[in-house]
Amino acid sequence: MQQAVVDIRDLADKIVGAIPRFDSVSRQVAMRLYRLLAEGKPVPIERLANTLDLPSETVSGVLSRYPAFYDDQGAVIGFGGLTVVEMPPHLFRVEGQTLYTWCAWDSLFIPGILGKAAEVRSRDPITHSPISLTVAPDGAKHVRPESTVVSFLTPDRTFDRNVIVNFCHFVHFFGSHETGRAWTAQHAGTFLLSVDDAFALGRLTNARHYGEAFVTPSEDRD
Repeated sequence: MQQAVVDIRDLADKIVGAIPRFDSVSRQVAMRLYRLLAEGKPVPIERLANTLDLPSETVSGVLSRYPAFYDDQGAVIGFGGLTVVEMPPHLFRVEGQTLYTWCAWDSLFIPGILGKAAEVRSRDPITHSPISLTVAPDGAKHVRPESTVVSFLTPDRTFDRNVIVNFCHFVHFFGSHETGRAWTAQHAGTFLLSVDDAFALGRLTNARHYGEAFVTPSEDRD
């Protein structure tokens, strides 16, 4: 399959439609949780609730509507594409903390939520060759190899706890158009995006999800 000519705004609409609508409370819960997970440790519900001055029951209710994963103590270890547990191949390093993302695209939109740059390391699933890039809130930089592209799948169902199998397993970095085309040819419904287009898609979906809650950490203190 050739690299598709994709309407990024239309694709953003479909992604936003696949995620339960964020209200003012759920926006704040989601963004604070991303930032606490970026510290590299599981996040107890009580801690998350306390930083927002919300009841734990309210926070638990919000998280029940979105893809989230917990450890045996009930602390959050993964949310919305970011996890503190080892989950190759998408390594995501922020301010010395080693995290992982569920798919290639997660590593392109999460830095915008954190307001911080991330060093991303991945590999081509066909050649297993290394891929590296720096993703800042304003764009992807130092992409190696420069020919790197991203496979994508238009969501056809609501994202839930099965999102990793139903969506993330189709969203990878490839070191070249050749390997990307070879892979998408074997996976119906997938297509290729440039790294810049995938980043732009993430910026659009962030803005549509979080609206007025979309502020930098320096403006949003615990």
